[in-house]
Amino acid sequence: MNPLYEQMKTSVFERMSALAIEHGAVNLGQGFPDFGWPDEILDAAAKALKEGSNQYPPSRGIMPLREAVAAHYNRHFGQQLDAAQVCVTSGATEALGAAILATVQPGDEVIIFTPAYDSYAPTIRRAGGTPVEIALRPPEWRIERGVLEAAVGPNTRAILLNNPQNPTGRLFGSDELEIVASFARDHDLIVISDEVWEHILLDGRSFTPIATLPGMAERTIKIGSAGKIFSLTGWKIGWMVAALELAPVVARAHQFLTFSTAPNLQAAVAYGLAEGDAWLQPMRDRFQRSRDLMTQGLQSAGLTVLNACATYFLCVDLEASGIRLDDESFASEAVTRAGIAVVPLSAFAEKEPPRHLVRLCFGKKDETIEAGVAAMAKAREMFG
Repeated sequence: MNPLYEQMKTSVFERMSALAIEHGAVNLGQGFPDFGWPDEILDAAAKALKEGSNQYPPSRGIMPLREAVAAHYNRHFGQQLDAAQVCVTSGATEALGAAILATVQPGDEVIIFTPAYDSYAPTIRRAGGTPVEIALRPPEWRIERGVLEAAVGPNTRAILLNNPQNPTGRLFGSDELEIVASFARDHDLIVISDEVWEHILLDGRSFTPIATLPGMAERTIKIGSAGKIFSLTGWKIGWMVAALELAPVVARAHQFLTFSTAPNLQAAVAYGLAEGDAWLQPMRDRFQRSRDLMTQGLQSAGLTVLNACATYFLCVDLEASGIRLDDESFASEAVTRAGIAVVPLSAFAEKEPPRHLVRLCFGKKDETIEAGVAAMAKAREMFG
């Protein structure tokens, strides 16, 4: 068997969710919300299932969805996109796989910022490349030009940027985006920009797609996700957006991964993007309220919480909270003995992983958050 997969561990999300089920624990580990989806989109999916086609749609996606994606970004960010630049995928993770396979050749290096979503490194290796990690430092998690310059080499092909960032909840500022953009321009690099959290913004913040910076549209492959925009993670509807020169290549990589995606779900997402701008701010407000509820509860229990301004994740600093265990030990003990499943941040890096932080998902109903906070308080008493 391929040694990459023989030696690969089960995803930390699947592992912690399985332990949560086994021990009847509150699951704040895996990143899925239990509220927030608009019923109108579900109705549109049901109607399309009964009245529309249930055969293979075009590999690059049905035209109404591709047009809706382009129009959505033109409307929100002032971009000048059309459907020819959009390829629909079976979720953002598949889009990332297609973008990496289309970009990376054996011997290439790809810069990633850690902590990073755990599909990045193995997919780069599957393409024959080498991930080069840049470890961002808590609590600011800032990108610095000097660290990028130290990481680049003659084989550097691309940068994989996640903004807003999972697992830190960080939204990179305009100065940091320009650092990445100018670095990519200076070294003639592709930027694969994982922007799936682009609408999960808190405290009135705004998002800037890196493709809108000067000289970046032609060298950026953007990854988007309907699952994140509409809290429908199980639908697995994602997309890639790229310049006309790049789009056909990433589409060819996609066609032999999943070829196509459920047409009724595509139709419903097209409806949601075309009709759903009014849903975005109430969704942000609801996530912000959940973040505040969880943060206040954890702080009242004596736990130190890092600031989260995007996504539906926040991090707890175990060391600063007086907990003696490292993140992996805490996660293992807390799920079995305190009834709470969290994700250790060391799972998001191979080089210099942080070992004193755990990630919690606050995209939950109030009662789930309250039960999770109570379990975290219990864990602090047990392991402090």
